[in-house]
Amino acid sequence: MRHKASLDANHVEIVQALRQVGATVVDLAKVGKGCPDILVGFRGKTYLMEIKTKTGYVRTTQEQFFRSWNGGYIAVVRSFDDAYNVLTMEGL
Repeated sequence: MRHKASLDANHVEIVQALRQVGATVVDLAKVGKGCPDILVGFRGKTYLMEIKTKTGYVRTTQEQFFRSWNGGYIAVVRSFDDAYNVLTMEGL
């Protein structure tokens, strides 16, 4: 079942904050089929991030996409702090 593409309430805020710290962000929210919301480039690395609100949940199609993806790191983030922590984690 295809869910209507909609942005979580914190989506714009997280994207803007990531750009302010120098990240490149491509919005993928309308792609659907479980694809994460944003593609983020930061300091030579690429990340996929699924943005959720504090109480938002990961849908089955998203879980399936996450398991099948073999192209890099995927994270579920609920705030700018979550997203920034992903970008600055050592060893990724």
